[in-house]
Amino acid sequence: MTAPDSSTARDRLLQAEWRDNLDEELELELDDDRLDAMNTDGVDGEDGDVDRRFYFRELLRLQGELIKLQSWVVRHKLKVVVLFEGRDSAGKGGAIKRVTQRLNPRVCRVAALPAPNDRERTQWYFQRYVSHLPAGGEIVLFDRSWYNRAGVERVMGFCSDDEYEEFFRSVPEFERMLVRSGIVLIKYWFSITDAEQHRRFLARIHDPLKQWKLSPMDLESRRRWELYTKAKETMLERTHIAEAPWWIVEADDKKRARLNFIRHLLGQIPYGEVEQASIELPAREHHPDYLRNPVPTSMIVPSLY
Repeated sequence: MTAPDSSTARDRLLQAEWRDNLDEELELELDDDRLDAMNTDGVDGEDGDVDRRFYFRELLRLQGELIKLQSWVVRHKLKVVVLFEGRDSAGKGGAIKRVTQRLNPRVCRVAALPAPNDRERTQWYFQRYVSHLPAGGEIVLFDRSWYNRAGVERVMGFCSDDEYEEFFRSVPEFERMLVRSGIVLIKYWFSITDAEQHRRFLARIHDPLKQWKLSPMDLESRRRWELYTKAKETMLERTHIAEAPWWIVEADDKKRARLNFIRHLLGQIPYGEVEQASIELPAREHHPDYLRNPVPTSMIVPSLY
């Protein structure tokens, strides 16, 4: 019997790996679809949804480019910060997942800070964010950021008028300082309409696997839609600076928003191919006196599937 061609076996392994990659993305997408199907308000989604096959193909292509960008960031010791802001349910988390999905978590990490504790409330406002900034060769994605003060803190009354005004005096200089220090700072606002947020909130209310995403603060933010709109407009007007401009992602269509965002992000950081050293898998050592110890059956996870 002849041994199977090694290149054929390798191709089969690669195809199986690609199927796993697609399955992972399909799980996320099917979760989105299930969420949408549970919507009971009778409002249809946007017409002209992007073709699913095109979406998967383009997403995997863009994620391949993100891997190239990652290699470039590591090789050149770049420091990259990406801010994700937007209303609740605007799709920030889904976009972040698609960025981090294929990347090395030691290079690209997410900073999602909880509400400040009593000690942090007495610190310089930006202090707790500074500790999460990247070193050379790192990318940090802020799932909400220091702009909490311009949004939720302002609307919910968690900061005084003086603290609010001091934030706007300080943040342009803070961000210019970050840029001068060599940090690449990119700021995104994910924008959805009133009707789309209403639809997504209703879908979450009726989905037991997603209800945890709706906090009392989220529900209150829905009631104060117009106040959030005014706060957002003020924030964009007063913090859109040349060194760190805002970019608006139209996010009513989740799939289009993810593709548009990732493609735009890739265009913000000039990068190229990084030559990778060829990898040779070393031969495994075999010792005739080695015997593998048996594993007690009581330690084995039952094979129920």
